[in-house]
Amino acid sequence: MRIAMWSGPRNLSTAMMYSFGARADFSVMDEPFYAAYLATSGVDHPMRAEILAAHETDPARVAEICSADPPTPHLYMKHMPHHMLGGFPLDWARGCVNVHLIRHPARVIASYAAKRERPTLDDIGFAQQVRLYEALGGVVIDSTDIRADPERMLRRLCDAIDLPFDPAMLRWPAGPRAEDGVWAAHWYGAVHQSTGFAGAEGDLPRLEPDLQPLMVEAMRYYTALQTEKLK
Repeated sequence: MRIAMWSGPRNLSTAMMYSFGARADFSVMDEPFYAAYLATSGVDHPMRAEILAAHETDPARVAEICSADPPTPHLYMKHMPHHMLGGFPLDWARGCVNVHLIRHPARVIASYAAKRERPTLDDIGFAQQVRLYEALGGVVIDSTDIRADPERMLRRLCDAIDLPFDPAMLRWPAGPRAEDGVWAAHWYGAVHQSTGFAGAEGDLPRLEPDLQPLMVEAMRYYTALQTEKLK
């Protein structure tokens, strides 16, 4: 099985990668198109130079890597929808089990803005995720539901994709992973301190006034996917 997990930033995506990576039957890949996205778009992200130096920048070559036989029975790939720029190969994903991880825009924006100022709709991937769902189909799961009851929702996900549940998915050792992208030094501080999924989320964060229009814009995409989510 090849799982392509599509998720915007600041959305439990690294914890989910660690969860599947805790299984003996899975290997994992961390945002393989990130460097290609930066090289092609010219977008300035934290650690841009380091990412371009350390990771593959040719999208065709990345697609080949995503299609290659993994060293384990199954492969889990963490992908960001906004990394898939126009013209990037997507045929490799049509043979995957596609899963779409969503999170309320207020939580995503608040977390993202703490790491990189003035996010835009393109930065947080909601519109691109809806387009990918329309193109590829798949399963939708909400990170808020996972945090509220990790075992139940991971069992639901495994059932939906015809994969036996493994209790190992609920725990992992603290610290970085060999599979982490070089960008982990900037983005993964909290998850490197974790040994499992954090508890239920509290009230929605209050965004600064200048970020409110972005949340309103993102909400229509989030709502469209939320109606399809596992319950």
